[in-house]
Amino acid sequence: MPTVISGDGVAIAAHDLGGDGSHLLLAHATGFHGHVWLPVVRHLRSRFSCVAFDERGHGDSGTAVDESFDWHRMAEDALAVVDALGLSRPHGLGHSCGAALLLLAEESRPGTFRSLYCFEPIVAPVDDPPPAGVENPMPERARRRREVFASRDAAYRHFAEKEVFQAFEPDALRSYVDHGFDDLEDGTVRLSCRGENEARAYEKGLSHRAFRHLDRVRCPVTLACGEHSDRVGRSELELLAGRLQNVRIDVVGRVGHLGPMEDPRAVAASVLAASAAMPY
Repeated sequence: MPTVISGDGVAIAAHDLGGDGSHLLLAHATGFHGHVWLPVVRHLRSRFSCVAFDERGHGDSGTAVDESFDWHRMAEDALAVVDALGLSRPHGLGHSCGAALLLLAEESRPGTFRSLYCFEPIVAPVDDPPPAGVENPMPERARRRREVFASRDAAYRHFAEKEVFQAFEPDALRSYVDHGFDDLEDGTVRLSCRGENEARAYEKGLSHRAFRHLDRVRCPVTLACGEHSDRVGRSELELLAGRLQNVRIDVVGRVGHLGPMEDPRAVAASVLAASAAMPY
């Protein structure tokens, strides 16, 4: 698919993941890329024509000249993809940061999406962002992340030993590794989402105002979380739901915050159930 140029000049990579039916735009979590959706998409192609994009600084997408990872700008990247590819009122499926970006995009331009499915959106239930300096361990963890490996297979073995990735379905981890590294001249591979870019995206995760403007979202919304999530649980989703007009909540069993990679089939089943339940 063609590279999309966003409003502030960032080159955004979009990927046709196949399928038939209504368009479905997929937005990934911080630190990942659009192709991590492949194991989920395998179960959605009979219902949707699936398009994913790499958020700025992730995957094959570029970064802004000013290195901005403001989530409102990243939401504009999603709108740029919708416009450039001629997606007429697509459905949206987002995870974590990606879910928040789709909500921000719909708030910015109501009527863009036919429906939204948001798995654990990073939307703090406060009208104004917390003051600078609020403790957030994620940026420092990202900056410490190992970036270079001898090969993709070596990277796969490395991540497979890490606790956070051990819950991943093998195909999901393989999709992350196969599409998430750049080949270097010396034959090694390096993470496409550099640690500094991931850290800057995390640092902006509490500074957007999605919660304040949730009432602008008029399309049907499903808010979902993992049964074992330690990040965004049902109680947090209920706070968001209180500001939405057409909303349902779903809890996906036996998964945590990274549910789309832990049990792609279960998350896809939840998406399909939401599609069947929502009036359009």
